[in-house]
Amino acid sequence: MNHAGYMREALVEAEKAYVLGEVPIGAIVVLGGEIIGRGHNLRETLADSTAHAEILAMREAARHIGDWRLDGATVYSTIEPCPMCAGAMIQFRVQTLVYGAPDPKAGAVDSIMDVLREPRFNHQVAVVSGILEDECREIIQRFFRELRESKREGKIKS
Repeated sequence: MNHAGYMREALVEAEKAYVLGEVPIGAIVVLGGEIIGRGHNLRETLADSTAHAEILAMREAARHIGDWRLDGATVYSTIEPCPMCAGAMIQFRVQTLVYGAPDPKAGAVDSIMDVLREPRFNHQVAVVSGILEDECREIIQRFFRELRESKREGKIKS
């Protein structure tokens, strides 16, 4: 499978978050051509600010292989990771991040800062961006557009 095929799997995870009313971000972890971890945002569901898609996918991947080091693994995320998730990728020793759409408000890879390629850290993560960017951006935009409409109609208190 190529980058687009794996990103479609991450989008499946984003749809799961969307259905739950969570910000629709999805992630998967691939090692040796096998998906070993999946995650989608569950911050609201779990009342846990660390329950981001990437974190949950990397935790599952680590459990799958029985090691916290995800050497050689690639994380696919529908959106550019935040500082917490980028930092976790360094800690998990991820080899590569592939993401779909940039996050100009919280992105810690290309938008606001570059945590993953910071040479002062003991590990750097290779980055590929823009894979299925339009699809990854669309689900987020649709979610927030619908949320704003619901608030305007009084269905949700702000």
